[in-house]
Amino acid sequence: MGRYELEYPKDATNLVKRKGERGIYALEKIHSLINSSQLIHVSFNVPNSPFPVTLPMIGQMGSFDRPSADLGDPLDLYIHGYVSSRLFNLGRSAGEEGMPVSCAVSHVDGLILALTAFNHSYNYRSALLFGHATLVEDQEEKLYAMELITNSVVPDRWKNSRLPPTNAEMQSTSILKVKIASGSAKYRDGGVSDDKHDLENEDALDTVWTGVVPIYSTMGEPIPGPYNRVGLPAYAKGFFEEFSARNKKQSLDAANKRTE
Repeated sequence: MGRYELEYPKDATNLVKRKGERGIYALEKIHSLINSSQLIHVSFNVPNSPFPVTLPMIGQMGSFDRPSADLGDPLDLYIHGYVSSRLFNLGRSAGEEGMPVSCAVSHVDGLILALTAFNHSYNYRSALLFGHATLVEDQEEKLYAMELITNSVVPDRWKNSRLPPTNAEMQSTSILKVKIASGSAKYRDGGVSDDKHDLENEDALDTVWTGVVPIYSTMGEPIPGPYNRVGLPAYAKGFFEEFSARNKKQSLDAANKRTE
């Protein structure tokens, strides 16, 4: 018997309303989207400001209490930043209750070019998390989060860099832990979908190009730094190649999926 797939409960905060059939609530899929994003956009309210603030941050899902937990388990979101930045000052002053935040990521896998502008779209994968952020004070947990986030940039990079961090590095870096309250994801994949009356429009069919243009991120040829003395390590080379191949496959699979 397969493992039961955990989901975030649907509520007024995370429910996907528009195109609800595209909504996904499975922890594994949502956490995977977060962890495969180079940037996470974190939104929060600032006291005495008329506008909410959204910042691009680096972060990663994990569990300090259960390091062996996988992406389908309940996890926290760890966010890395400078000690005196506004987000971390607010997190510090929020206390045990934490500061309410919303965290968003998105991947665009293709352009959908239809007969009419109305039916143009993207193939995409997006995710939202809602939770409360507190400052990580425990040094062991802070080191855990720093290693987790560093290895999200390039796997195994933490142990293949100069260690341990200096006192100055530890003091200038802060980590926020977001306890997740709810989340959801939304996917669109497949090809072009046009209305029946347009598919019967011979003039449009004869003059308008339709189809999917795949979009995917790739990593280019690494450029050594001015004082580099080391050949490109195998762990890094393998990741760069796998990153590009995985993203290309994701984009092409999405484009070739039959649209219902």
